[in-house]
Amino acid sequence: MAPTVLVIEDNPANMKLSAMLLERAGYTTLRAWNAQDGLALAREHVPHLVLMDIQLPGMDGLEATRILKADPLTRDIQVVALTAFAMKGEQERIREAGCDGYITKPIDYKRFLAEIAQWLPVGEGAEE
Repeated sequence: MAPTVLVIEDNPANMKLSAMLLERAGYTTLRAWNAQDGLALAREHVPHLVLMDIQLPGMDGLEATRILKADPLTRDIQVVALTAFAMKGEQERIREAGCDGYITKPIDYKRFLAEIAQWLPVGEGAEE
């Protein structure tokens, strides 16, 4: 079974690109446009990985990550921040919130897939 990735992203272009790249690489995707819906999907499906946009409407991605990491059901899910902010102070805030890593935007598709592969088990249907 292919690893499942939950993408929590409010920008339609970024969501489309992320999901398309993941699906073409053989991963199963779940999509949420805000943190609240993403938290519900994470609890329902317990994906292998969450790609978390940091700037989301309502609750931001860092607060959503803190909630995921505090919940016994979802705390072991790898959370990787998707962010346009990669400055040193921002990296520390991302890690302190509980993110296991981060990927910077704009997305470079080769680097994106290589970084995703570091976080996911190789499964049937996923490229090695």
